[in-house]
Amino acid sequence: MMAAYERKARASASRKLTQQDLLYESLRRAILDGDIVCGTRLASSRTLAEELGIARNSVLYAYERLVEEGFVTATRHGSIVNHVKPAAAQPAARVPPHEGDAARPLSRRARELPPRRAWAGGATALRPGTPALDAFPLAQWRTAVERAMREVHASELGYGDSAGLPALRHAIAQYVRVSRGVRCQPDQVFITDGTQTSLDLCARFFADAGERVWIENPGYLGARVTMLAAGLTLVPVPVDAAGMAAREEDWREAPPRLVYLTPSHQYPLGCVLSLERRLALIEHARACGAWIIEDDYDSELRHDGPPLPSIQGLADDTPVIYLGTFSKTLFPALRIGFMIVPRQLAAQVATAHRTLMRQGRVAEQAALAEFIESGRYARHLRRMRKLYETRRDGLVAAIETHLAGLMTVSADAGGMHLSVRLDAPLEDVAVSEAARARGLALSPLSAFCLDGVDGADGTAGADSVRYNGFLLGYAEATPEAADALMATLAEVLREML
Repeated sequence: MMAAYERKARASASRKLTQQDLLYESLRRAILDGDIVCGTRLASSRTLAEELGIARNSVLYAYERLVEEGFVTATRHGSIVNHVKPAAAQPAARVPPHEGDAARPLSRRARELPPRRAWAGGATALRPGTPALDAFPLAQWRTAVERAMREVHASELGYGDSAGLPALRHAIAQYVRVSRGVRCQPDQVFITDGTQTSLDLCARFFADAGERVWIENPGYLGARVTMLAAGLTLVPVPVDAAGMAAREEDWREAPPRLVYLTPSHQYPLGCVLSLERRLALIEHARACGAWIIEDDYDSELRHDGPPLPSIQGLADDTPVIYLGTFSKTLFPALRIGFMIVPRQLAAQVATAHRTLMRQGRVAEQAALAEFIESGRYARHLRRMRKLYETRRDGLVAAIETHLAGLMTVSADAGGMHLSVRLDAPLEDVAVSEAARARGLALSPLSAFCLDGVDGADGTAGADSVRYNGFLLGYAEATPEAADALMATLAEVLREML
């Protein structure tokens, strides 16, 4: 071992490796080359440090890396070398570099992830999820960012607090307390890159691989992708006009660790979770030790009355992780969202969050904090609610004019999209593909479903619902444009019929 270390030291002199990296590479190469065979017990860290004349911590570091990478197993009898096929025994590459990568399969989890739609061929009309960017107060936002940049100090150019800019956390806490009835303090607010990042953190922080997560069926594909990637067991729960319809036997027979839902504007159907079900959800989650992930999707954009109170704010100490984002209310490229965790978990989440996350965009976060506290954010939302209501009404009128008997509007309570049922004897996926050639980005409802399930036990049921229809985004479509688009869609359907 001494000779191998000295050879590596001479060969690596120009690379200026630290002692711990040098020892790690020496041991790793000796194991791969077969110089240290399977079953060998490595010298104790103290003994090896004395032999090599290096610090014991350097040896411990090298051993820990070898254990992490699977070269060595740490036992109470010492560090034992695992079986590793020597690198020299590997067959030589028979294809040019990179050409063989395409044939190498991805992990099983990666292969099983549901595909996400790529908006190809220039089809963007009616695409859901994108706000009316033409109505965004860009001049006001530019001024806010420029002011924030002028006030940034050199000391603030580092990573900063991993939980986010304190001013922004304070502004968000104050805003959601007033607008959404959320019960929180700034230290419960954690800034993320958006809802998808928040979901990933929830899957890591609040569940272990293999545990159950209930999701709405049909439901948000991004949540399904994240939970699958985290190794969680998906349990689809059907949705009806009153939201996620979990049964008493579901709680008894397949209790979840996580429950993910969009209660204020269910995605994709648009329904609202009833108060009765909200209260029952809290009660059952408390009883079985589950965490509720409340994705408050489109809550600020409700057209028929004020936003509904959050589940999180219905009672003290609810087992709810509340998620929000500014991608829909401001603009997607901002990439700022947040999650609000229960009070008793804030310190633990802060520690884990600090390990996984690094913050940046100090100017954007400062500008957003000022945008919220000045009242401009609330004024912008009021304008957007009126604009989206007008554009929704225009789209509904266009559907009634051009698609009567072919499509029916299922839900239109708010947000930026309609859920519509396809009444024509056609498959929504086939219609979507045909419409794409005409510039229409229709999202088939069937793609949001997990087929053949009914209930939280995941078994097939006779009354399982198969959705056949579309999500139609109207945020970017003026009433005049919506009329022309629905006339085009009518042509597509009649040609297919």
